Amino acid sequence: MKKVSPKLSDIFNCTRCGYCCQGETTVSLDQDDQERMVAKLGLSQQEVEEKYWRVTGAMVQMKIVDHHCIFYNKDMGCSVHEGRPWRCGQWPLHPSILSDESNFRAIRESCPGINQALGWEEFCDIFKQLLEQDEKLLC
Repeated sequence: MKKVSPKLSDIFNCTRCGYCCQGETTVSLDQDDQERMVAKLGLSQQEVEEKYWRVTGAMVQMKIVDHHCIFYNKDMGCSVHEGRPWRCGQWPLHPSILSDESNFRAIRESCPGINQALGWEEFCDIFKQLLEQDEKLLC
């Protein structure tokens, strides 16, 4: 019998709740993130930088508005979803889940998209298989 490859939906289905977009800090954008975001927004790099980014020296981050990422919209979630930073696309499947069950529990409690029926070991088994298929797994 052929073994069926796991799917991302076995462990995670984004509900677009926006919880991960909340807070007073945001992720840093690498060069690929910046280029992807500029392309998605259809604006010049300068326009995107002025409207949406906080630049401190060489560090580029998205601005925060009303305690959430500037791109978060309560009705639709991330308004730049296809152009979001890779770190946002990775969340909540952070590699720290694999090494510490308490990280798994904390993330599962804060993210309704995590398959709540799975225990840590089963979740990790599936997650590891997915990472073997795609080491830069995006949600």
